[in-house]
Amino acid sequence: MKKYNVAVVGATGAVGIEMVKMLELRDFPVNNLFLFASSRTAGRKMEFRGKEITVEDITKITDYSLLATRYSLNLALFSAGGSVSLELSPKFAAQGIYVIDNSSAFRMDKKCPLVVPEVNPHTLSKEAKIIANPNCSTIQMVVALKPLHDAAKIKRVIVSTYQAVSGAGGKAMTEFTNQVMAWSKGEKIPPAEKLPHQIAFNVIPQIDVFIENGYTKEEMKMVNETKKILDEGIEVSATCVRVPVFRGHSESVWIETEDKLTARDAKDILKNAEGIMLVDEPASKKYPMPLDAAEKQVTYVGRIREDISVKNGLVMWIVSDNLLKGAALNAVQIAEVLVSKKIL
Repeated sequence: MKKYNVAVVGATGAVGIEMVKMLELRDFPVNNLFLFASSRTAGRKMEFRGKEITVEDITKITDYSLLATRYSLNLALFSAGGSVSLELSPKFAAQGIYVIDNSSAFRMDKKCPLVVPEVNPHTLSKEAKIIANPNCSTIQMVVALKPLHDAAKIKRVIVSTYQAVSGAGGKAMTEFTNQVMAWSKGEKIPPAEKLPHQIAFNVIPQIDVFIENGYTKEEMKMVNETKKILDEGIEVSATCVRVPVFRGHSESVWIETEDKLTARDAKDILKNAEGIMLVDEPASKKYPMPLDAAEKQVTYVGRIREDISVKNGLVMWIVSDNLLKGAALNAVQIAEVLVSKKIL
């Protein structure tokens, strides 16, 4: 099997660490792996397939032709933030390197495919060197909606998310931990710095900043990305909420379809769908929860029921690990499609 030289840019962040793990766990055909980060964490050692790799300082690369000569890179997975991606991804792509970017920088760029492998792998091509990884909440939702859309054509989606603290990064997770630890010791809970408000024992109905229409940027990401990935004709409304959970996003999703789908129909469709694990036995208290989804490489769906307020409505509960299917896993799966389609 052909093997590839791969870089992970932003390797020391929460998603970057998971990208390295996914490359190993899924046995991606890596020849040489190169790890890059900012000067703050460059020099750190990370393990891959039993060997230590030193993280290099991405800011020290000024001659980007070295990416194709010295490093001979075929592929780069980016998890370094939007501003870094905007600056560096085109420089990697100019050297013929395929870039899979986890930031929001290129998601709505018409020249860049926005890909969830179970949903729209056909949008990948040899010409598109920069490939966008969608928002974490969008990914798990469209994985569950695609088979239902194929069966009955979804007209409208209303989603409320319950998003884990890890979605806001490592500093937010530390902030959450410190708040809980202080409370457990009877100490004053330290004020929020990374998140808008205290997250311990609280929920925050704000993720990212508010815009003129009253929605947040996170909510509009779900709206616009769902349309680009699944169908421009679908109407979408989202409310995104941060909850005191370390890992795993949950979503309450309501859909209206053109053709009637019973709850039984939906369950039969989803139990055989790619990337889906159906957990739907409410009488036995079996339904998806973030505790069960942590570090799992699937999207869980349950509590499927027919909406009692509209003719062709369904309601469901969707849970997935936001660091895996919501980020690192989806990126590696895109890379796998590039290999299987002989694009890479």
